[in-house]
Amino acid sequence: MIQKLQNSRAVLLGAVAIFSIGLTTSGFALGDGLRRSKMVQHRSVTVRGVSERNVTADLATWSVGFSHQGTEFGPVQQSVDQQARAVRAFFQRAGFRPEDITDSDVGLRREQPTDTNGKPVGPQRLIVSRSLQLRTKDVMKARAAFARQAELLRDEVELSGGSVSYTYTGLNALKPAMIAEANQNARRSAQEFARDSGTPVGKIKTASQGYFSVGGRDGDDCEDCSSSGGSSPFQKVRVVTTIDYDLG
Repeated sequence: MIQKLQNSRAVLLGAVAIFSIGLTTSGFALGDGLRRSKMVQHRSVTVRGVSERNVTADLATWSVGFSHQGTEFGPVQQSVDQQARAVRAFFQRAGFRPEDITDSDVGLRREQPTDTNGKPVGPQRLIVSRSLQLRTKDVMKARAAFARQAELLRDEVELSGGSVSYTYTGLNALKPAMIAEANQNARRSAQEFARDSGTPVGKIKTASQGYFSVGGRDGDDCEDCSSSGGSSPFQKVRVVTTIDYDLG
């Protein structure tokens, strides 16, 4: 009887041991599988592809502002009208058509001089301001005219500001080819990385296209350049795409 109990106990302990080993092995296999799965999920590379084009703006916009002030409206208005004629004559001497020149702004401001106590002193001062805008596709001619704007001062135009904005309007036509080139450059970078690591490039996991930017080129100062215009006619269009590739 005792011998039978001892045999049963030995069988039970053996079964428990085998079961424990099975659990340990299963746990190891499961953990290793999860680890390998996680490694596979994280085996990817994120690369960027760049495409650039040098372009020349095809639209120039130049607004010339001027003004005059006085105490009587009639003489002030006459002076501003005379300045407007001088600006139009300057543009026409530069080779632009009358239809290229339009009025873009006009304004009247009144100022009352006061003493140190804030009491009115003398008559009101009237300031009439006006601006004419040149809009042309001949950007090089506009650039040359802008370099001669000192002539406006000699014509007694009281300049109050103005600058030329250059715009490249063919951006939409460039976009498809530039996006394709940026994507190709991104894949080329991924392939170089994969070759160095000894793994093939897989499918695209995620991809994002950056915005198109237009900036100055060849060292030109064009910090305000955008797709809507800049201070230099010589511009560079740039786009960057970011792509995440599977590896292996």
